[in-house]
Amino acid sequence: MKYVAFLHIVDAEKNRQVRPAHLDYVNRLYEEGKILMAGPFTDGKGGMVVYEAPDIETAKKLAENDPVIVEGARTLELREWNMLDLPVDPSSTGKK
Repeated sequence: MKYVAFLHIVDAEKNRQVRPAHLDYVNRLYEEGKILMAGPFTDGKGGMVVYEAPDIETAKKLAENDPVIVEGARTLELREWNMLDLPVDPSSTGKK
């Protein structure tokens, strides 16, 4: 399953300090196949990470261990995501 983590910055200075550790963490999980994509929002207020995990509990552990969450630089909103197989048949429900 796919899970999307919205990481909203709540402490800009702490975020700046922790960002190198955050990027190391994201890179390591990407190499392990646990992150599909990640990146900042263009408004500078945070970013998002798309995790690949067998269940929400595993995804939550991965997201909560991100240094920006551990250090309180960002908040975490984690949601299960049903990625569509594109192109989508308009007559389908969009569910797999």
